[in-house]
Amino acid sequence: MSHDVHQVRSFDHPGEGRKRAKATPKGRQVDPTAAHEIEQLLGDRSRRRDLLIEHLHLIQDKYHQISAAHLAALADELKLSFAEVFETATFYAHFDIVKEGEPNVPPLTIRVCDSLTCAMLGGEKLLEELKKSAGPGVRVVRAPCVGRCDTAPAAEVGHNFVDHASVANVLDTAKRADTHAHLPKYIDYDAYVAGGGYRLLQRLRAGEISRENLLKALDDASLRGLGGAGFPTGRKWRAVLGEPGPRLMAVNGDEGEPGTFKDRYYLETDPHRFLEGTLIGAHIVEAPDIYIYIRDEYPACREILEREIAKLPAGGPVLHMRRGAGAYICGEESSLLESLEGKRGLPRHKPPYPFQVGLFGLPTLINNVETLWWVRDIVEKGADWWKSHGRNGRLGLRSFSVSGRVKNPGMKLAPAGITVRELIEEFCGGMADGHTFHAYLPGGASGGILPASMDDIPLDFGTLEKYGCFIGSAAIVILSREDSVKAAALNLMRFFEDESCGQCTPCRVGTEKAALLMERETWNRALLEELGQAMRDASICGLGQAASNPLTSVIRYFPDEFKD
Repeated sequence: MSHDVHQVRSFDHPGEGRKRAKATPKGRQVDPTAAHEIEQLLGDRSRRRDLLIEHLHLIQDKYHQISAAHLAALADELKLSFAEVFETATFYAHFDIVKEGEPNVPPLTIRVCDSLTCAMLGGEKLLEELKKSAGPGVRVVRAPCVGRCDTAPAAEVGHNFVDHASVANVLDTAKRADTHAHLPKYIDYDAYVAGGGYRLLQRLRAGEISRENLLKALDDASLRGLGGAGFPTGRKWRAVLGEPGPRLMAVNGDEGEPGTFKDRYYLETDPHRFLEGTLIGAHIVEAPDIYIYIRDEYPACREILEREIAKLPAGGPVLHMRRGAGAYICGEESSLLESLEGKRGLPRHKPPYPFQVGLFGLPTLINNVETLWWVRDIVEKGADWWKSHGRNGRLGLRSFSVSGRVKNPGMKLAPAGITVRELIEEFCGGMADGHTFHAYLPGGASGGILPASMDDIPLDFGTLEKYGCFIGSAAIVILSREDSVKAAALNLMRFFEDESCGQCTPCRVGTEKAALLMERETWNRALLEELGQAMRDASICGLGQAASNPLTSVIRYFPDEFKD
């Protein structure tokens, strides 16, 4: 019998049952009071999915925690499932999720850095003493590197950092309710323009400088990505420009590598030099929108940028400020993109690469803060000026974040290719009194550990790899004979264990097992080396691939640590 194929025929689905059950809403119910609070808090802000993390910050900042009721209300407001909001909120360390029936988080949180330099200078003892003496209404917790290694040990009272922290000055800061970021003196918009700032950008936009000539200047200077990977900047910009539009730009300001604080230094002293480089990059790749991602541990940087961006003349790309939430993994470029989209910071599989399929699926230029900071100087002064610096056959300048057992730690602008011995003696005033140089990290937590006897290696891209190390973000941590390199390697492995995103087994399980094995008085070196090789070979991203560098360096270069 013929019938109309376009006619929808009704039928009883076998899973419908008898329809006698009482109709009740399914899933977690939204509390009316919480819904009203979230609606008021968000106000006229957009309800886009990519703003989820920004909205979570609003709740955390106002209530000092995020309740399950507020999570459900936010999910309803953004038209997302509760699971999506919950998994994102619980991924980031700076969101305090309180489930039904759990006690509220105290109104004030003190975070004490326990990363390597702070631990060397008393951070662990400070943490324990503050826990005993802080009193009611105050929560004291550990924190991974907060980017203030030059003033270690560091503590954060609310959003106010206490340098050279002690029990006395931390508790005094808390007693005075001094919980907001203190802004340092910096070159503001008027001062920057008075010094010739933004002329290069104006000339580029006016066509007085061609896109090709600007790219050639970067190529001739061999400017490389200064966040750690070292990819040639000009080549990256050309690659993005070669992809069909529309295109976007993202700035990686998630400077979380232990020992690193150079980006913070530049943002807190001369932010417009960074902004001009950023706007030049966006002009070159024709990006109408720029997303600037700044780690949550840098509240002063964020406030400075928000103030100074508001002073920029109308026109040009739209700059969107985005706030990290305490996840080291978001320094990895694809994790950064996921976080910018309001998701968990899980690394993406490559290919495709971000310059092909990046933020919101569009070709995206991603650059580090310092890389962009140097663009104006290199173009205006010329590649020959940049290449006139350098030692031991290397060219250019490097911003070294130096901390540990030196007299004068800090951000040191020095020639590329300088040795660690020269860096200590010429730029840091020598070793701290009473300390003898014993070992050093040439590239932050991921870059390995070398003995003082190897103090003549030029510090630059490509000079350390044959030793199983790399320069990365140029974070130099100096250890003395008062410090145990085994304890240092364990501190770093615990950091990687804590910061692993958990997506891949080699990293998630490998860092945990390595830390357990390294806690033993006697290391099973063969097993640790085998485990480290598995992590290097099979981890998805650089975190797992580089996490074993410190332990393998200790095994390779410090045989005296393993004498019976």
